[in-house]
Amino acid sequence: MIVSVTGSPKDGQALRDLLRLRRVRDRIDREYAQPLDVEALARGVHMSAGHLSRQFRRAFGESPYSYLMTRRIERAMALLRRGDLNVTEVCFEVGCSSLGTFSTRFKELVGMSPSDYREREAGATAGMPPCVAKQVTRPVRNRAGTAGAAEGDAVEAEAAQSDAVEADVAHGDAVEADVAHGNAVAAGSVRPAQAKPEPIRNREAPAADPP
Repeated sequence: MIVSVTGSPKDGQALRDLLRLRRVRDRIDREYAQPLDVEALARGVHMSAGHLSRQFRRAFGESPYSYLMTRRIERAMALLRRGDLNVTEVCFEVGCSSLGTFSTRFKELVGMSPSDYREREAGATAGMPPCVAKQVTRPVRNRAGTAGAAEGDAVEAEAAQSDAVEADVAHGDAVEADVAHGNAVAAGSVRPAQAKPEPIRNREAPAADPP
């Protein structure tokens, strides 16, 4: 006997959102060295940037930007341990465009500067299988409490900005509708609304003078 199982429309939407979030995460894993940002990631799955940030954090515990930077720092750690590239070269190799941002995020996740890590860990994983080396050197996300708070504020700002844009679009549509109605009235195809005449009040006759 075949039993049909149906879910609510809300469950179906949640499943579709989760599949899109996983596509975003997989894209970050593949293309971390590319110039990705939240807007580009959102366009790829037909979501708004604010909605993507909120749902991604709810599903994976951090924002898309934080996850992207963690992937870049992981790759940077491997390149720094190899020792044949300097810090600036590693920064651009993993897709970061700002050396200052790269160094700050690296220290937050790893606990030391990129240059200190390069000097300390060069050759530390020599002879170790790549899968084991990746596991033992994986950075701890959001190590600094202030960094986590700042990241949360940034996510909220992205969401608020997205909501504001949607509100502006809705307002623009309303304005266009008003203009279109005004043009129709001017063309005579739509009669303008006329005010209802006020009811005529009964006026009392003036009292006659006494004889």
